Amino acid sequence: MPLRISAFPKCYLDQIAGARTMSVFEWIEQAQSLDADGLEMFDGFFTSLQPAYLDRVGAAIHGAGFVMPMLCCSPDFTNPAADGRKRALDRAVEMIHVCRRLGGPKSVCRVLSGQRYPEVSREHGVAWVVEAIEKLLPVARECEVVLGMENHYKDSFWKYPEFAQKKDLFLQIVNAISDKSHFGVQYDPSNAIVAGDDPVELLRAVADRVVSMHASDRYLAAGTSLDELRQSDGTLGYSANLCHGVTGKGLNDYDAIFRILADHNYKGWVSIEDGMNGMDEMAESLAFLRKMSNKYFPEG
Repeated sequence: MPLRISAFPKCYLDQIAGARTMSVFEWIEQAQSLDADGLEMFDGFFTSLQPAYLDRVGAAIHGAGFVMPMLCCSPDFTNPAADGRKRALDRAVEMIHVCRRLGGPKSVCRVLSGQRYPEVSREHGVAWVVEAIEKLLPVARECEVVLGMENHYKDSFWKYPEFAQKKDLFLQIVNAISDKSHFGVQYDPSNAIVAGDDPVELLRAVADRVVSMHASDRYLAAGTSLDELRQSDGTLGYSANLCHGVTGKGLNDYDAIFRILADHNYKGWVSIEDGMNGMDEMAESLAFLRKMSNKYFPEG
């Protein structure tokens, strides 16, 4: 069966979640022009967590002909302060309930490791992240929500990049969590590129645990190479020479990616993370994903 595709308005992230010059309701209305089955939400989109407000958001999503397959959250489980980690855990618990309210059973609540604080060692960071996820799992099971840990670069509102940005550290945390029914991987091939890793190799390592996927793309500015962008620690950061573009026209090998997903009988959602250059590009990216879905996940 063809994959279900959702849209995430990366182009409007600051307007909706930062400056508040655009409401989540305005985005939902605008998204009706897109060929998508669902709309991914971000916890920063909400101006309230009161049930009545959340139900308004849910009604708007469904009224526009969509469902909400994933709620993107950015818990900071590596905060060096114990009270900071406690706040992150409490917030994550709250977001799991919000995810269930808006998305229903089997919706995915995105989790992260946390920020790469200079004073936090690898040993402490891994232990704190694993401990936090283990504490969240009973809540996820009760709500019938799946936790999806993303190979991430950096939340737009964080000071430091992702603690588990690199493949080896990301896999260390993922492999430490034995639950495979309510925990898995939120795979983002472009973030692997930003980390200096091979997106296809990362997918091969986690293919049996992927529960959701972001589909965006990156391309290099003229005269630039990946080697030139790599920093001394092997990561890339968000260089001005590494740009968002139409999905399928950048550095990611989507034929290889979709082939691996199909070989592992993937049944989750693919969410387009695009639109940095306007809604027309987002529509073009969605059309590309429809084509790839039909090619590797045909009807019947």
